[in-house]
Amino acid sequence: MKKTLLILLILAFVNINAQDEELELYKWSPAFVTGLNISQITFENWAKGGENSLAYTVTGDFALRYLTENWKFRNQFKGAFGKTKLGQDEIRTTDNEFFFETVLSYKILGWEVNPFISNLVRSAITSGYDYKTTPKTKIADFFDPGYVTQSIGFTYDKHENFRTRLGIAFQETFTREDALALAYSDDPETAEIEKFKFETGLESVTDMKLNVDKNLIYQSKLRLFTRFEDIDIWDVRWDNTITAEVNSWLNVNLSVIIIHEVSQTVKTQFKEALQIGITYSIL
Repeated sequence: MKKTLLILLILAFVNINAQDEELELYKWSPAFVTGLNISQITFENWAKGGENSLAYTVTGDFALRYLTENWKFRNQFKGAFGKTKLGQDEIRTTDNEFFFETVLSYKILGWEVNPFISNLVRSAITSGYDYKTTPKTKIADFFDPGYVTQSIGFTYDKHENFRTRLGIAFQETFTREDALALAYSDDPETAEIEKFKFETGLESVTDMKLNVDKNLIYQSKLRLFTRFEDIDIWDVRWDNTITAEVNSWLNVNLSVIIIHEVSQTVKTQFKEALQIGITYSIL
């Protein structure tokens, strides 16, 4: 699987039509895109059967950048929240997460890579449940667990369409309820239930944006993290989105997320969503 991911990234990078950044220096450059996807169906005396359903997902992607001749300061907040109701079943949460990333890098003349420091915050927005159990089992909440990762190292960010960085990382895991702490932050070798865990290791983050066609965009974010005590075990999160722009306010999105974190489950997690919805660029 690792070889496949590497080959796909290399092939995509070869085909990138990279352009230098055209952002103005010494000026804050904000960008905010929000989206709403809705699916609804209602039956009344329908002979062929079926159940009423309603589903929605709200997304937001906010970026704020500040550039000088030597410094690059990038911030990004991205979140998604969605619910669905099928027939007489209770309303269920389908999307429920956010991350906030800050990266500060310094350009050194003549270097292909630049030093950087970063901070990444990840969490669920509200309560999340496993609906396969009876009764349902709570498996997440706001900052339960929550992850905060600081990293320092070197980055290659000469082009707006491709950026990658690698550094020494410090990751903190926060939990609030004992049941969730046992799964995410507790040290099984101690009698006490720990609700905080601190780890050191290596973090790699790669962002890519590829204009496949005039109205077709592919975006990818690959994050890898390993702990020094288990250097052969990597946490993987690969977030992929293909967006087809029907017009200025209507998009079709195919999202595929692959996660492998043994602290959550030894099995590789997979999420796919095909949505058509309204998008609006505020900034």
